[in-house]
Amino acid sequence: MKDKLILIGASTGGPGHLKKILSALGNDFETPIIIAQHMNEIFLQSFAKQFDSELFQKVVLVDGTCKIQKRHIYICAKSCVLESQYGASSLACKLDYESYYNPSIECIFGSALGMLEKFTFLAVLLTGIGQDGAVNIDLLQKNGVRCIAESEETAIVFGMPKQAALLNKNIEVLPLYSIISVIKQFGA
Repeated sequence: MKDKLILIGASTGGPGHLKKILSALGNDFETPIIIAQHMNEIFLQSFAKQFDSELFQKVVLVDGTCKIQKRHIYICAKSCVLESQYGASSLACKLDYESYYNPSIECIFGSALGMLEKFTFLAVLLTGIGQDGAVNIDLLQKNGVRCIAESEETAIVFGMPKQAALLNKNIEVLPLYSIISVIKQFGA
């Protein structure tokens, strides 16, 4: 049986939405979560530190390479990729990845395509300007991954999720409160 892994991409309005999602997870929630939140690197450390002090799960700011573990939430400091080395799954910063956005949602979603045999994924694209994440969430959905874009009803900015929904009509479009329910059910 494959391990479960949740991928979340967010931009404008994301920090507040992430707080609502992560605060709703109980102390028995074990499924690892990887977050690519567009944010200046200067602020990411305090962002991760605050979540770590408030949540039941261990929150890790990924600025190098780390092994993926249960009961952990990983916040990408730079563009990150999933990789498998010596049978273990890890998350690593990709310093040479060129992107307008930091960290890149496309980068983390794209790397998941190479790990489909190892993990059962849930990919979520939250509020934000632009289209980061739309191309690779489309490819994840076409490869059997359950993919969700936040609806205009709750998105602060209906940019990235709108682009994903326009690109692929099979991507679920749900309000934030429904996304929270799906994440809790998936991780159970």
